[in-house]
Amino acid sequence: MNELLGYLGMGLMLGLAGIGSCYGTTIAGNAAEGALKKDSSKSAGYMILSALPATQGLYGFLAFLLHIGKVNAETGTLWFGVGIGVGLVCLFSAIRQGQVCANGIVGISQGHDVQTNTMIYAAFPEFYAILALVATFLV
Repeated sequence: MNELLGYLGMGLMLGLAGIGSCYGTTIAGNAAEGALKKDSSKSAGYMILSALPATQGLYGFLAFLLHIGKVNAETGTLWFGVGIGVGLVCLFSAIRQGQVCANGIVGISQGHDVQTNTMIYAAFPEFYAILALVATFLV
């Protein structure tokens, strides 16, 4: 049973991080689609900001890949907890980062020079996803 919980935690780690990236990138991508109608000359900036939330899915995948072999009957509940923790942090981090990026995309389309500032603001929720990944190495 413990081993099953461990694998479930690993699945949640990967799955929740991936779901967060899907939501985050589509939140920003929807804003980019609207912004393209207003000013298509800045599409490169829209694309960069739209892609940022995808990184949380990569963090979840990396943690999954590096730790999947450590699951056994003795450590199952530990990895279940770690998996839920990392998965939830990456899920919410990606969604909130997508919202920050969407606001930046709207600002750029309105003629404001906010791409650099938006990337800085978007790095704040990203930081917590990185901390969750690093925490898996301390377990």
